[in-house]
Amino acid sequence: MYFQTLDDKKECVGIYTDGKIFFDDMPQNLKRTWSYTGSIEDDGVEYAHIYASGKSLEEACPEDLREEFIESQKKLKSCLKSFYTSKISLREYCIFDMIPHRFLMQFCEIRNKITEHVFQTCEKPKNYELLSESFKLLHKIKYQELNLDVSDCRELQIKEKDRQKVAELLQTRYVDYNLFGAATGRLTTNKKSFPILTIKKKFRRLIKPNNDWFLQLDYNSADVRTFINLIGEKQPEGDVHEWNVKNLFGGSCTREEAKVRFFAWLFNPESEIVQNPRYNRDNILDKWYKNGSISNPYRRKINVDERRALSYLVQSTTNDRILDRAIEIDELLKDRRSYISFFIHDEIAIDFAHEDRDLIPQIKNIFESGGFKSNISVGKNYFDLKEIKQ
Repeated sequence: MYFQTLDDKKECVGIYTDGKIFFDDMPQNLKRTWSYTGSIEDDGVEYAHIYASGKSLEEACPEDLREEFIESQKKLKSCLKSFYTSKISLREYCIFDMIPHRFLMQFCEIRNKITEHVFQTCEKPKNYELLSESFKLLHKIKYQELNLDVSDCRELQIKEKDRQKVAELLQTRYVDYNLFGAATGRLTTNKKSFPILTIKKKFRRLIKPNNDWFLQLDYNSADVRTFINLIGEKQPEGDVHEWNVKNLFGGSCTREEAKVRFFAWLFNPESEIVQNPRYNRDNILDKWYKNGSISNPYRRKINVDERRALSYLVQSTTNDRILDRAIEIDELLKDRRSYISFFIHDEIAIDFAHEDRDLIPQIKNIFESGGFKSNISVGKNYFDLKEIKQ
């Protein structure tokens, strides 16, 4: 049965289905809706938004429903404009409590029609489960408030340009990721979100934990280790670039030079800098690239030309591994005060409570499964982090 939630973050204020809105006795057997909202707890529910590869309602709307959709959107936007004018925070108040009932009915009905259209016309992604669980985690992160604090940030107050940037950053205290923002699956952030992926590192000093400290999990050379994993080789112990200095370049260069050389070779099909039978790009593409598309180990399929195929394969696999590991860590932290606060590419930042320190070895084991080596750092802000040895 198709349905839409009238949702207040985690508290559902109503369900629309079969032409009616239910506020008390909720109907059963609700299985398909447009997108995940915080109140949906049934793991059996499927989401059209994911079937449609992250398209918006407008993008997924078929032509025969477009006029009805546009009319519904106009009314909704009119309501939203009045809320913004009145400075009503939609993060603090439930939008559906403030929209006239007849508008809600029209809005939910067109959503139901578009939802049904998507399920009838789109094939279920092979990596649907990972996308669905990732979206739920990112939705939870969106409704967590960052602790942005200027204390101990005196050096950010010296230059006028820095002071202006700090004032700008303090206006937004949540991270809203887009799971479908990049072709490779790498996360991007939506507009009006805290720009966690793009701010200069020095401004990370503003980010303080809500608990006791940050725990940062960071793979040692994530993309290189992903490449090694894809070719079926054993992961090197220690720093992978130091390993490459000795084993690929015969000790003839520095670590930084080895890093530059390796990536120049890895993502340039014409480069012959690396001459080692263990590192065979063609063998990887023979396995993972067929008929103009790559299919990575997490079942993500991406249409891409052969020149960029290896790059997309490595980046998408790294990204999906991070999400897959984060989902398991999030489950481990269930009913604890510690929680995943945000991602920065191949890093996971956990807002950590001191009482949960017994979990650190388990968290490390989850993150490093498959032989991937990582660095673990802690700090009272997200700039001054010190590596700890386990």
